[in-house]
Amino acid sequence: MTLLYALDLLGTFAFAVSGALAGVRKNLDLYGVSFLAVVTAVGGGTIRDTMLGRVPPFLFKDMNYLFLSIAGALVVFLFHSHVKKTYNLLVWMDALGLGVFNVIGINIALHAGVGYLGSMIFGVMTGTLGGMIRDVLINATPFVLTREVYASACIVGGALYCILHHIGIDSSVNATVSALLVFGIRMITLRFGYHLPRAYK
Repeated sequence: MTLLYALDLLGTFAFAVSGALAGVRKNLDLYGVSFLAVVTAVGGGTIRDTMLGRVPPFLFKDMNYLFLSIAGALVVFLFHSHVKKTYNLLVWMDALGLGVFNVIGINIALHAGVGYLGSMIFGVMTGTLGGMIRDVLINATPFVLTREVYASACIVGGALYCILHHIGIDSSVNATVSALLVFGIRMITLRFGYHLPRAYK
């Protein structure tokens, strides 16, 4: 098992937990909580694969992603009061998952023949679309569209990935550095309360 794959699975579990927590807060039943967990964890990658013609999507080729998503849902459903107490750990895992999902999405798009700009878009999609679908399903403004630095962190990390790829840096080193940049931006902006500007009425 490669480090990137292990981190991908860890990010999948973290995203699933965040989706399941949203379901619990909306008082959904077990199926509803599980559905939100799966959508949040693998929705972005599934849409990416479908758009790139990679069918069946990764979710159906490696069932570990589905099993981890369901496991995350069950953990939250059964122990949600305890899970909420580990919020800081979940934030770290979510930020790490965001960085890993982003570089994986870019790498897959590049290998599919997509240009650098398009690949960056696929990276953002991989990291954020699952959460957007989750929020729409629970009738909430998508988290990624609010003030916090989230998708924009993917853009910065994606730009670095494409630059390093263009100059021939080893793919493993590139993925690690670029994912850590996304992680660092996400955590620093959360720590100090930085956010993107908003239009004021």
